[in-house]
Formats: sequence, structure tokens, C-alpha cells
Amino acid sequence: MALLFVSAHDHAEDWVNELKAQLPELDVRVWPEGMGDPAEIDYALVWKPPAGLLASLPKLKVIFSLGAGVDALLADPTLPDLPLVRMVEPGLTEGMTEYVCLHVLRWHRDAPLFEAQQRDVVWKQLTHQHLARERRVGILGLGALGSDAAQVLKALRFDVAGWSRSPKQLDGIATYHGAEGLAPFLARTDILVCLLPLTPDTENILDAGLFAQLPRGAVVINAARGRHLVEEDLLAALNSGHLAGATLDVFRTEPLPADHPFWTHPRVTVTPHVAAITQARTAVEQVVGGLKRLAAGQPLINLVDRRRGY
Repeated sequence: MALLFVSAHDHAEDWVNELKAQLPELDVRVWPEGMGDPAEIDYALVWKPPAGLLASLPKLKVIFSLGAGVDALLADPTLPDLPLVRMVEPGLTEGMTEYVCLHVLRWHRDAPLFEAQQRDVVWKQLTHQHLARERRVGILGLGALGSDAAQVLKALRFDVAGWSRSPKQLDGIATYHGAEGLAPFLARTDILVCLLPLTPDTENILDAGLFAQLPRGAVVINAARGRHLVEEDLLAALNSGHLAGATLDVFRTEPLPADHPFWTHPRVTVTPHVAAITQARTAVEQVVGGLKRLAAGQPLINLVDRRRGY
């Protein structure tokens, strides 16, 4: 078996070492220099491969994504009609949940305010402090990432609800779904967390119309995809005072241009697409498990439904 690793963002050596440790017989090749004969490649493990590359591999059987999102792969018009497996693994889920909890707690406990006071050498105590059970958090997207984040936030005593395209049930968490469930979900949300997959239906979902349905003083956290957010609408909602703040990890253009107003906006926290990074040491088991299932003639798990986009 020959597997081609393609990513300009990941450490190829880590993946080669982990894969060889678990499957010594696997022929792991790294694009571009180490690809060898394209006709010998059986599997591909990729993150944002060049358009047309996967189509040039005549024996390719399965494509494994290094990320939870597969929108970049699906945007390639030459993508072969082969099984596509998205990354669902404990390390990626835990990393995202840690990021979400960090920034929910930052806004909940007014950390941006106190950071600004420190910069201005101001000692001013708040006279009122909310408890977590008094703060309503809403999670857009209840897949593996959103469900885990919702459960951990619930354990921290937040009043948590979730919204998804189709009905979902989570113990102790109010769930809403579909177009009819979005408005009541937004109306009860003080801190909105977007963990949706990017699809034609969810692109631009974070827009002026959605922000207007949130309570005044709400906060938005986007750790999903930059194209979920209409950036001009967010800036307008922040500048009008309707929204109190935002944490953004993903952007339409990455790296975020140096002259972008998000960098200097007093109520925006910017992080450089680091909410959850796929680590070879925890994620390799999903890839190896998939290869073993293929060898045993068993069905793959975490297959992408291309009609839905996830």
C-alpha cells in the first residue's frame, strides 16, 4: 500500500513516523518531492492539496482529510468521485472545546475589559458579576465538535443550547433545529459560538439579520470558517453597540491582512486559525483505523456526504 501525504501546513515527518510506527508495511510518500510514480498511490492524506493533484492519481481509492472541514477539498472541481473521510478524533475535538471554553469564559468574566484597564493603568472594580448559570451560551452546529463543547460548557454550569440543521438530542441541553428553530435559539443566546460546517446553506450565516436577532450586548465567537461571517456586518453590529464583542479564529483571507480593522478593533479578539490543530500523535489512529478497515473489507466511518458538504 502506498499513501501520499499532502500538506503545506503540517509536519510531514511527524505523520510519517506515526504512520510507520503503527503500519510498518505502509509505503508513506510526501508530496511533492517524495511522491514518486503517481500510478502507485493507493491512498491520500491531505490538507488543501493543489487543484487537480488527486485527479492525477489513477489508482487512488480513498481520500483522508487532515481536517474536520472538507470545504476546501469539495471546492476542487476535479476532485475524484471517491470515498472522502473527514477527521474526527479526540485530540482535535478536545482542542476545539478548550478554545471555545477559554473564550466563552473570557467574555463571561469581562477579561477584555480588564485587559484594557491594565493597558490604561485603571483600577476599577465591577459592581455586578454574573454566574455561569446566568449566562446563556448557544452553539451553532452540533456535530462532534459542537456537541463536545456544549457538554463541557454545561459542566461549567453555563445555560447551554444548541442549533443544528436536523434534530439532535443532548442530555441536559436545549436543542433547536431547522429554519424555524433558529430565531428562538438566537433570542436566548448571550454568547454565540459558531462551529458549523461550511456549506452553501451556512455560508454568510453570520450576517446583519442574524446579529439583529441576538440580544443587545451579545458576543460572537467564530471558530468554524471565515466564510460563515459577513465581516462588514459584524463591524457594523459592534460599532452600533448591539454586539459587545467577538472572538475570531478564522477569516475570509488568511493570513488576515495587516490593515484589516479586526486587528485594532477594541472589541475584537483575533487568533491565527489555531482553535484546534490536527496532531499526528492523536489523529493517526483514525487514519490507521480506516486503512485497517479497508484491508478487512469493512465500511469506512466518518465518510463525507457530498450533498450536505460534511
